[in-house]
Amino acid sequence: MTSRTTTPAPSAHPSPSAGGAPAFAGLAALATGTGPALQVTAPADGRPLGAVRQASGAEIDVAVARARAAQKAWARTPAKARAAVVRRFASLVLDRRDEILDVIEAETGKARLAALEEAMDASRTAAYYAHTAPGLLRPRRRGGAFPVLTQTTERRHPKGVVGVITPWNYPFTLPASDSVPALLAGNAVVIKPDEKTPFSALLALSLLREAGLPEGVAQVVVGARDEAGPALVEAADYIMFTGSSATGRKVAARCGERLIGFSAELGGKNPLIVLADADVPAAAAGAARACFANAGQLCIGPERIYVHEAVRARFTEAFLGEVGRMRVAGGAGWDAEMGSLISDAQLAKVRAHVEDAVAQGARILAGGGPRPELGPYFFAPTVLADVPETAALCREETFGPVVAIYPVASEEEAIARANNSELGLNASLWTRAARGAELGARLEAGTVNVNEGYAASWGSLSAPMGGWKASGVGRRHGAEGLLKYTEAQTVSVQRLLRFAPLPGMANERYADLLTGAVRVLNRFR
Repeated sequence: MTSRTTTPAPSAHPSPSAGGAPAFAGLAALATGTGPALQVTAPADGRPLGAVRQASGAEIDVAVARARAAQKAWARTPAKARAAVVRRFASLVLDRRDEILDVIEAETGKARLAALEEAMDASRTAAYYAHTAPGLLRPRRRGGAFPVLTQTTERRHPKGVVGVITPWNYPFTLPASDSVPALLAGNAVVIKPDEKTPFSALLALSLLREAGLPEGVAQVVVGARDEAGPALVEAADYIMFTGSSATGRKVAARCGERLIGFSAELGGKNPLIVLADADVPAAAAGAARACFANAGQLCIGPERIYVHEAVRARFTEAFLGEVGRMRVAGGAGWDAEMGSLISDAQLAKVRAHVEDAVAQGARILAGGGPRPELGPYFFAPTVLADVPETAALCREETFGPVVAIYPVASEEEAIARANNSELGLNASLWTRAARGAELGARLEAGTVNVNEGYAASWGSLSAPMGGWKASGVGRRHGAEGLLKYTEAQTVSVQRLLRFAPLPGMANERYADLLTGAVRVLNRFR
């Protein structure tokens, strides 16, 4: 069975590359660097968008030094004043929505609806942390060693300069939403976006400065990942990294050697489970949205579907219907539901995974190959069955619009197979059972969505988000998403009695008194 994917007519919505080149040139001027020009092209059709000067390792050191100097005054700025800057940024993102979407679309080739998710997420994250940061950062009284006699306060201090290293798949929201809590905590940030998508990060920087962020507190450096990334890891005081598990291990090793903190969201081979009692039409529609969001270039998107035998035929038919109606196109209009892959390398990886699976006996139920008539890197939304365990597509992250369906005989088998992975970023479970949350808690993933693909957990900003196993270290969102950018300090003031025998008191007598006091304290805490 082949995909019936349709191609809508080109949209009249203006593109940044059509009369928008000056905007890209203005953004390029914000990059810190004087090195060779990096040419950026639109993946959907290969159009040149502009050039950005790359930063050498020495220039990245200078950028970090400049950030460290600017950070000291920023850290002394009251938390409420820092929050006011971020609150203005959240509003500017909404006010400048269409400009932001134009830049994201041009750089990534993603559908406009997918770009919209980035803008809305960046605005919501900024507003959430602007509201909560002053409370999270205020000094807090803690229980002292001895009641009344010991007054203990927990304080939070910024790390200094946070290096934010982001990938190409979400080039606006990740630089923005990872930087905002670090800035609110009183840090400076130096952002290293992927070299394929620098303009989205530069636009985020432009809006932060327009919102009132002082010069030097946030900077963007652009360069090859093998040079610029390691240089930033060497210079910063804390690293926030999003990318592959393989690169994450290298970042973690170097941060460990330097004894600096880091947080990382890494790869995912995420399962979606459809149980026998699921609402099949809803599950099919939800699975299609989740699996092919951002053309499958989404760390938290499902790549494995486990369907109970009792509903496998109905679900497969409904799911293929949803996939066949999916609108795939380039351009800057609102009609498309899925856009282009980012590059030839990504297209080659997706194609290799599908061809390897088919060579080992897998069946193509929908799609299966590139769509060159749409653009150089388009790939049809693809569904496979009978994928063997030996296929790369079964175990490795594909990061494209490809998903495999696997039948299961019970919920126990579904959960066991879902957990049979070295990765554990996100999971999705579809059931009408009241114990859906209880079943979901048995899945080995940092976030679990019941009757949703990924958006419910991701959008719950007050709750932590991150990976288990090889899918990451640390968390975004919630209190941890901000406090990780701080150093905790305990300040204790001791009154009257000291932790030593009184003058003239025998040590044994002191030991007996202290033991009795500890016995009393143990009854209460």
